[in-house]
Amino acid sequence: MHPIAAADLAERFERGRRDILDGARPSPVDGLRQAVYEQCLEAALGPQGIYRIPAPTGSGKTLAAGGFAVHHARRHGLKRVIVAVPFMSITEQNAAVYRNLLEQDGDAHPVVLEHHSGVDLDDGTPGRPWQSLAAENWDAPFVVTTTIRLFESLFSNKPAAMRRVHRLAGSVIVLDEVQALPDRLLIPIVSALRTLTRWFGATVVLASATQPPFELLSPLRGERIRDVIAEPKPLYAALGQRVRYRWLLDPKPTMAQVAAQAAAKPQVLVVVNTTRDAARMHRLMEEHRPALHLSTRMAAAHRRSTLEEIRKRLAAGEPVAVVSTQLVEAGVDLDFPDGFRAAAPADSLQQAAGRVNRSGRLPYGTVTIFDPEDGNEAAGILYGPALQATRDRFGPDCPPDDLDALQQYYQARFDFHNVEQAGQEIQKERVAHEFPRVAELFRMIDEWTVPVAVRYGDTDELDRILAYLRNGRPGAGAQLRALRPYLATLPRGAARRAVEEGLAAPVIGDLLEWLGDYHPQRGIEITSPDPQELVF
Repeated sequence: MHPIAAADLAERFERGRRDILDGARPSPVDGLRQAVYEQCLEAALGPQGIYRIPAPTGSGKTLAAGGFAVHHARRHGLKRVIVAVPFMSITEQNAAVYRNLLEQDGDAHPVVLEHHSGVDLDDGTPGRPWQSLAAENWDAPFVVTTTIRLFESLFSNKPAAMRRVHRLAGSVIVLDEVQALPDRLLIPIVSALRTLTRWFGATVVLASATQPPFELLSPLRGERIRDVIAEPKPLYAALGQRVRYRWLLDPKPTMAQVAAQAAAKPQVLVVVNTTRDAARMHRLMEEHRPALHLSTRMAAAHRRSTLEEIRKRLAAGEPVAVVSTQLVEAGVDLDFPDGFRAAAPADSLQQAAGRVNRSGRLPYGTVTIFDPEDGNEAAGILYGPALQATRDRFGPDCPPDDLDALQQYYQARFDFHNVEQAGQEIQKERVAHEFPRVAELFRMIDEWTVPVAVRYGDTDELDRILAYLRNGRPGAGAQLRALRPYLATLPRGAARRAVEEGLAAPVIGDLLEWLGDYHPQRGIEITSPDPQELVF
């Protein structure tokens, strides 16, 4: 049992937040961020249940949600805060923020646990005790994890995942960027959240700049969902003035034309939908000027060092051009004067806009939406009807941050995806207690990717970690944590072919070691005839 509970963390959080604000450069949106935070603290005094934080990008949701969680835990004597985010790429960032706020010299145990190794060592086979030692059991007062790890704990039949289930009781569970939850799994997900709040003493917080109307879904009809921000429209109107949208849709430009336009901007961010498009756009940009690159084909430490370089150049007012996949959109704190975003659903467009004039220091920033005639072919595969619902509702006369249009967009998206019916088979198997079948049916996107250790940074340390894991020694959890900076990801099909072609080698579980070339900016580069395979 950890000697500190989440209920003990509120004072630490407040002191840490004051230190952060005292050292931060003032911005025109500081007053709005403070108002959001104060509303979160007021709401934290309310009863346990389901809460919603509808606040636009750049309004300080990371601190506000954390503040709500620790103050709510103190109010109700709760043991743990669990913050779940959609991408491994931002767990490190969020965990670092909360660690700075909450951990003190002299703590006997870490207060903030970061769990997102992405390596699956547990195939359910009994008699492998060292595997249990590799599992994170969330015995900490503040846990930062991914949504896949959180819901794996609820829907998996694997022992390592199931060991975490009891940690959810009596906790505050913050789901950040909830718009990224897969539509086809929403019914079992919200049903599980309702069960946790009704019967297991949990409070659930839904945080997003583009809040889906989950109250329309059958498991939450009639449930009380409390809005932390009572009147969000004025807040969105005030922060929405930070950007203006520009649309390049008719006629459709080429990727090369977009690259030329973007390259002409001194500081610019270009966001595309797939790793293949990111690599191609980066090559096109470099025909005009040096550019940086971000995607999951890069090792985590490589992405982190690239983000540090980007922030340094932005702060110094130096030229910087960046090409990224959508990993940059979920909670990554960047502030560009200009952004370009490939056509995507409305929530993604607004998330991209959150990286433009984020602190409101310019009269306005510009976000250019483009739909290239010779690229973006995987967008329809990736987003399906959500992309069409966006095209039907948003454009020059209706920006993606129009809250009424967003409500209509989500309703259409739920209807297009037949959300109610999509989750019924899982619900039926849950009622029948057919848990192996539930685990088989409940597949989130990240499970279709494979972790790959790449030779970036201290290769001697990487060799030591891989040798330890290959020998199957106890205590592998610490080694998996040490492995995180070296991890990139590949789609399962591409990973399988890489092994067949001698470009990768199995280590343990689903973990691979990359043996091929590693580009100094783009990371792992592979070719595939199938655009769908490179979506994630």
